[in-house]
Amino acid sequence: MTKLARALCALLGTVALVAFGTAANAQSGKTEVLWLGQAAFKITTPKGKVIVIDPFLVKNPKTPEKYKDLKALGHVDLILVTHGHFDHTADLPALAKLTGAKVALNADMGTTYDTLGLVDGKQMIRFNKSGPIHPLGPGITVTMVHAEHSSEVVYVDPETKKRSVHPGGEPAGYIIKLENGFTIYHAGDTGVFGDMKFIGDYYKPDLALLPIGGHFTMDPVHAAYATRTLLKPKHAVPMHYGTFPPLKGTPEEYKKALGKTATKVHAMQPGDTLTF
Repeated sequence: MTKLARALCALLGTVALVAFGTAANAQSGKTEVLWLGQAAFKITTPKGKVIVIDPFLVKNPKTPEKYKDLKALGHVDLILVTHGHFDHTADLPALAKLTGAKVALNADMGTTYDTLGLVDGKQMIRFNKSGPIHPLGPGITVTMVHAEHSSEVVYVDPETKKRSVHPGGEPAGYIIKLENGFTIYHAGDTGVFGDMKFIGDYYKPDLALLPIGGHFTMDPVHAAYATRTLLKPKHAVPMHYGTFPPLKGTPEEYKKALGKTATKVHAMQPGDTLTF
């Protein structure tokens, strides 16, 4: 074998090892969940896809100062929106324009956003409950599920400053199944409803992101009942509390009401990241 042939074989072997190592790393990658306050999360999947849920950052009193600059989120592949209220959508138009990310939301709210010119219709994925989609390729499945709440879109005309209210469709939660099978349930704003048992039995979420603030959503006791009796996730993160005065529920109250359970509760602070 000539020196050139040996060198070529060595090079090919190195390339193969690097390729194998990269594939192995991708398969053993971790899921990162960053809480940004209220119901806003940034999820980085094992293969590096980035999903942002309910972007309310700039005027969110609990969002760390760093993330009040939307550029700090970096690359975003997909934005999911649970419903039309401002504390879930305030930064949606700006973030969609900044990142060019796909925006998935209930079909009626999508029509409203398109009609008002808030988000480019070509950027949106309008869908509805129990219709699984694969917005980032076949490895990630997103399914919209029921939420017990309300939804509307309040629009302020930038020129006239006139305020108008438009259809927001139905509120929703999301089941997000990632490349490695890890499954996240973002409940959106919701009260307890019986089909949470279906969500627990059918989707078997590894992680549930649950509102506990009360007044507009479940309080800690209701959220604990849903966790313990209906959903039974491996992990739970309380959200949507402490941002505004009516949202009085606390993680401590949630843990106390939950009692002894197999679910591990992670009481995060805005800006914290969990890795699974």
